[in-house]
Amino acid sequence: MEAMVLRAPRELQREIVARPLPSADEVLVRVHHSGICGTDLKIYNGGIPVRYPRIMGHEMCGELVEGEGNGLRPGDRVMIDPVGYCNVCPCCRAGHTNVCPHGLLLGRDADGGFAEYVKVPGRWIFPLPAAISSREAPIIQVATTCLHAQRRVGIFPGQSVVIMGLGVSGQIEMQLAKARGANPVIGVTRSTWKRKLAEKLGADVTLPSGEEAERAIEEITHGQGADLVIETTGKPAAMASAVHLARRAGTVLLFGISTMTEAHLPFYQFYFKELTLVNARAAKSEDYPVTIDLVARGVLNLKDLITHVVPLPELAAALALLDSDSDERMKVILTHAC
Repeated sequence: MEAMVLRAPRELQREIVARPLPSADEVLVRVHHSGICGTDLKIYNGGIPVRYPRIMGHEMCGELVEGEGNGLRPGDRVMIDPVGYCNVCPCCRAGHTNVCPHGLLLGRDADGGFAEYVKVPGRWIFPLPAAISSREAPIIQVATTCLHAQRRVGIFPGQSVVIMGLGVSGQIEMQLAKARGANPVIGVTRSTWKRKLAEKLGADVTLPSGEEAERAIEEITHGQGADLVIETTGKPAAMASAVHLARRAGTVLLFGISTMTEAHLPFYQFYFKELTLVNARAAKSEDYPVTIDLVARGVLNLKDLITHVVPLPELAAALALLDSDSDERMKVILTHAC
């Protein structure tokens, strides 16, 4: 089969490799479309270490061609959960399969979806209804992590929610908060283009980052601050702003990923406001059917998040696009020959 193989950091080659052979409890999926994200970029650049050679890619959908799983048979369109877990450790037994110490991520710890075919355990696949296009389906993986994060904090109708950063995950977090009845839902980003997209997708208010946003949110919330602030960028400055924007006894959801070990944060505010800080990682299996249903019913709009569609062989160029400062670049989707 054809695959994009990473031989070393930034050394990506289009190669013919052996087609995966699924074992008795595995299935083989022909990949139709895949998505790229910051994790793929970090692996490509060497920021996240992997064993080489490695086929990257963890956001993917396709057609089941061999094996059966979750009631699905060859010919069915499927979405793949790329997160594996052991199901026997204390974390898994407590229901926290997404933080299993023996877990893995396709495309990082095992070969992933930037290829013609991928093999996975049968329990990792979920049916894709006809209402969801194969082009938008890879973004469901991102949406499951957003859904999992919001399940950790619980959003109730009438709560004020601020979304810091309006990239792909921020736009999804915003839509989910609206679907849960939050009001107002306020998006904050420096990008005018992203603010307009958020307004199209349902944000009540959007604001440019900085002191203007802090003043406006204080006014909108009648001097109280937001009930919940969701920080999606992983940048220390945005984290600090999230703390300032949250009301006393409010909640800050740290969704953005940061590898920093030190940062300048308003630590006294954690104490003074008695804030609840919540972190979220990968999704769980049970998040997939719910997210798929939300997309199929039109509650979540993923189509408008796609700004670029690139053939799989042009993966290096797609990664360069993801790494660029392009203000009007959102989700990049790869098309596979099928």
